[in-house]
Amino acid sequence: MYDSLKNMDAREIELPDTVFIRDIETRVFQAICLQTLAKIEGIGLLEGNILDSLLGRELERVKGIHVEQDQKKHSVSVRVEINIVYGISIPEKAEEAQNKLTEEITRWTGLHVASVHIIFKNLLLPSQEEPEQREAAQGAELEEAF
Repeated sequence: MYDSLKNMDAREIELPDTVFIRDIETRVFQAICLQTLAKIEGIGLLEGNILDSLLGRELERVKGIHVEQDQKKHSVSVRVEINIVYGISIPEKAEEAQNKLTEEITRWTGLHVASVHIIFKNLLLPSQEEPEQREAAQGAELEEAF
């Protein structure tokens, strides 16, 4: 046993162990969530209030995305508040969003995602332009048929 200590560099005993620390700010997680949610059809993020838009603040971009990190367990918990378009299955869209958020956060940060809590805050009605476009397309089809 003492023979192995003879071969050891004295600095290994004198200097404390090296500790590697990696901190990831909440804004990084919010940006990952924004990019991931933007790719999912049928949902929308919460919008900022009128005061934020008048003052030119960018707070509406991160409104509704809350992140808690657990340094000891090297994990993260995410709570996302979103809106969903009327006519889309809420359980299916929640599962899709949760899976994609988990994959992207783990891929980009290397941290375990302990939980992804999706809160549907509002129901978005289909835009008025879509029915008009459908009627115009149907009218064009009828004209072609005659």
